Amino acid sequence: MFIYLQKVCNMNQENEILQMEEAAYMLKAISNGTRLCVISLLANNEELNVSQIGEKLQCEQSLLSHHLTDMRAKGILNCRRDGKNCYYSLKHRQIAQIIDSIKSCNCGE
Repeated sequence: MFIYLQKVCNMNQENEILQMEEAAYMLKAISNGTRLCVISLLANNEELNVSQIGEKLQCEQSLLSHHLTDMRAKGILNCRRDGKNCYYSLKHRQIAQIIDSIKSCNCGE
């Protein structure tokens, strides 16, 4: 019985460690001001294309495209093509809640 419980506890601990590693990966992937702004924009809009995001952020399209491509590769954004346009949306809307929680901490004070 003790060996069984030890294995279950170790499995739970391994799962928790894996979840924390995944969370750290996600936080690293969004730890950039431009990326946080993209998430905030997409939280308030169902989806936007690159031009719309660029206009709102006043960001160079090449830099923005780099961020969007990386965020999509890391599982943060969805991308839908319509002709020449790529429309981006949040893959997991809960990520916006995380950003709101961090903003409400008043960490800069």
